[in-house]
Amino acid sequence: MSKPVWRRGGVSLAAVAVIAAVAGCQGQSDGGAAQSTSGAADVITAAFKKTSEAKSAKVRMTMSMPAGTGAAGNMEMNGVMGWDPTVMDMTMDGSALAADASAPDKIRMVWVNNVMYMDMGADAAKEMDGKRWMKLDLGAVAEASGDEAAQKQLAGGLENMNQDPAQQLALLLDSPNLKHLGSEKVDGVQAEHYKGTLTLDELVKSQGSLDVLSAKERADLLDSMKKSGLKGYDTEVWVNEDDYPVKMDVGMDTAQGDINISMHYSDYGAKAQVQAPPAGETFDFAGLLGGLGADGAGAAAS
Repeated sequence: MSKPVWRRGGVSLAAVAVIAAVAGCQGQSDGGAAQSTSGAADVITAAFKKTSEAKSAKVRMTMSMPAGTGAAGNMEMNGVMGWDPTVMDMTMDGSALAADASAPDKIRMVWVNNVMYMDMGADAAKEMDGKRWMKLDLGAVAEASGDEAAQKQLAGGLENMNQDPAQQLALLLDSPNLKHLGSEKVDGVQAEHYKGTLTLDELVKSQGSLDVLSAKERADLLDSMKKSGLKGYDTEVWVNEDDYPVKMDVGMDTAQGDINISMHYSDYGAKAQVQAPPAGETFDFAGLLGGLGADGAGAAAS
């Protein structure tokens, strides 16, 4: 394996670790004293139910990551996302990729059956016998890396990938200071603006509104957040007259710093027809890692 392919793979893994927060993130808890109102909770509960039932939407997402994530900078993603089960077909670009000259300008990402496929571009295809799609089975990659820290991060990333927007609304319901901030137009649509903050300690202690999730969903969500080093959430959501979120800004205060994500949703219920690329066009990143271990450090520099 050549060094450029290895480096591109490293950039992609860092991106995936960040996209583990695909449901969104923004900032730290502001400790506001506003009290949750039953009206606000009712609206967010209705939005949770409608979003859960829709199971998919078109998504436009922007992300800002701190240096500690390994993919510092900004990313933009556009495409379709589904939940229950989790699927995704999105194209990513931005300064976080441009930081490495060997990385493609844009990367198309397909997530299906708990595996991520990333289109690494024509240059990768030249080096990998015409195969341009990198297969990222995060569990296999973590095991092949032999790095316990990487295993923990990527395992948490795999679980966090299942945080759909409905789960984020469930988290917002548990905020002790959920409040209504008024009406605004978002993407030309009139929407009601709500905000809530929640530390991980508050979430673990209360868990009240997470009762909208099943016991397993709730346990998996809390476990994945602990693995990611999450300290707290700061969530804002804009809900239209049909009880669907049209925009969501959610934040994570993590050990590496604040990760900021803003998501715009449309076309709820649009069928997410996501298919894995042909096997003949893919190369397995976990296999490449295993090859590095077998060949020694010299293989990484070849």
